[in-house]
Amino acid sequence: MNGAAFEHRSLVLRLAYDITGSWAAAEDVAQSVALRWLTASGVREERAYVARMAVNAALDVVARREYTGPVLPGPVPTGPGVDEIVEQASEVEFALARVLQSLSPLERTAFLLHDVFGFSYAEVGAMLNRSPEAMRQLGSRPRRHVQEDRSRFRAEPAQVRALAERFFAAARAGDVDGLRALLTADVSLVADGGGRASAAVRPIRTADAVARYVVGLAEKALQGVRVEEIVANGQQAWLLRRSDDVVDQVMWLASADGNAIAEIATVRDPRKLAALRA
Repeated sequence: MNGAAFEHRSLVLRLAYDITGSWAAAEDVAQSVALRWLTASGVREERAYVARMAVNAALDVVARREYTGPVLPGPVPTGPGVDEIVEQASEVEFALARVLQSLSPLERTAFLLHDVFGFSYAEVGAMLNRSPEAMRQLGSRPRRHVQEDRSRFRAEPAQVRALAERFFAAARAGDVDGLRALLTADVSLVADGGGRASAAVRPIRTADAVARYVVGLAEKALQGVRVEEIVANGQQAWLLRRSDDVVDQVMWLASADGNAIAEIATVRDPRKLAALRA
């Protein structure tokens, strides 16, 4: 990869990750773009050109993907040995990445290109073969969703940690009533198994339904499992590691006031956990 392509590698990785929700897919896209860049010539606007290649490759991944159940963003690798570009990508808030995955591929792409990377609507329209006005309208809904979601969950990390400790203790004990008391009435649980790991294929809602599901799952899923608090995608999370040291899942818990859990998101798709498998 020449100097210009290296300069834009972080742009390619971030775009591809936020569009596909998978770090492994983002790395594949970055490699593909790097190879195509080697044969490019006469490029005037390098950043826009590279972004367009990344967007097209990432959208192609999404179009070809066969997926079972909800789609959540996978964790980005962190820790010793990762390069600065990966560290920057790992700071992408899980909350933002999750909202983006709930949108259509075109909506999240338009939002990313304009609001995150600063391309004009004319540039975004040229990349996606749409008019600037169409891109303006397409980006309005994602913007509202992101703003609303960021204002929902404001509990302090210490409060969420205390809730998590009680949550996992009640789950291990099979205490449905204890779990129910830790959840808001309209709590939701979203699990991403990707069709390759056991997970609910639809979001589960209400405190009673979520508590019963978690207890039923915990009878097997939490046996001999270590629960470790980590930072994943710029947000407090919990990593569940089996006795054979394999990462079983990464879970995020969200609370608005620190008194109850309002949202649970867990990734079990082994492809998305590959970056964390030591």
